[in-house]
Amino acid sequence: MLPINQTLGEYSELFMLLAAGTYVVAFLAFAWDMATSGKTAQRDAALLAEKQKVPAMAGAAKGADDGGSPVPPSSSAKARIAEVADGGLAYTTRRNAARVGVALSILGLLIHAAGVVTRGVAAGRVPWGNMYEFCTTGAFLVVAVFLITLIRRDLRFLGTFVLGLAVVMMVAAAVAFWTPVGHLVPALQSYWLVIHVSIAVLSSALFTLTFSMGVLQLIQSRREAKIAAGGEDRGGFLRLVPSALTLETLSYRINTIAFVGWTLTVMFGSIWAEKAWGRFWGWDTKEVWSFVIWVVYAAYLHARATRGWTGTRAAWLSIVGYLCVIFNFTVVNMYFSGLHSYAGLPT
Repeated sequence: MLPINQTLGEYSELFMLLAAGTYVVAFLAFAWDMATSGKTAQRDAALLAEKQKVPAMAGAAKGADDGGSPVPPSSSAKARIAEVADGGLAYTTRRNAARVGVALSILGLLIHAAGVVTRGVAAGRVPWGNMYEFCTTGAFLVVAVFLITLIRRDLRFLGTFVLGLAVVMMVAAAVAFWTPVGHLVPALQSYWLVIHVSIAVLSSALFTLTFSMGVLQLIQSRREAKIAAGGEDRGGFLRLVPSALTLETLSYRINTIAFVGWTLTVMFGSIWAEKAWGRFWGWDTKEVWSFVIWVVYAAYLHARATRGWTGTRAAWLSIVGYLCVIFNFTVVNMYFSGLHSYAGLPT
């Protein structure tokens, strides 16, 4: 067993701090993009509506002058459609604040990668052996998956949510879950740690993305219903967001991939449990909640695919699944004792 390199451990914590600070600035850039671009889009839409009113009013006046009755508004005008971003998630607008946010996110990810790598080298193992390391690695993968997706699809509207969640995870790791670099407990000294936990972290990162999409879907769906009923559009930044249907479709696809990953997580965890404790399943608290998460997302996929659970019901089920993930990671690890009590928190 290699000795612990405390110096590298300290550098790792410094890198983590710098990465978190960079993410905060990126978060502010994305927030500024939402505020300014949303207002610009709303102003342009208002100007366009005013221009369209002029010929309509002229037509109505002409009908009255000719002795006819004014032309009534069509039914399509009553059921207006909300203005949203491109449904194909293609890049259609150049938004400087969003570009700055993406650039800062890439910079923060590179610094974050240095922190994760130096933590692993300092400990002489993979850097996800306790809650601090799971949280920091999870935040890294959340941002990495987001940036990789940006190569093909314009998901910059998720920037504020994704970077905000990443900052929360980094702060939680530093404040609530901080653990000095050290060796693993004997039960975790297995190659199954690499397989089981790495898939769990990646699946959780994907669930984080779909959680953000689910929240936006609910907000966008409410806006679309209000506009269709003839209400005033005060969407602002929601004009930069695709339709609720587009969000739901993309969220469903990502959840499908994440669900496969979580299924492998549970399967490989069972195999590891048999090698470590001599049984595949023992209804330990951690095992139970991992299974609960699997059931919730399985219900989500089944209900949407075969029972027609679309729209807000599907979004809420996806959100509930992510809340179960958070509960499993925080409350179960911190307050429930069992064979999986490897949080690494100082007592």
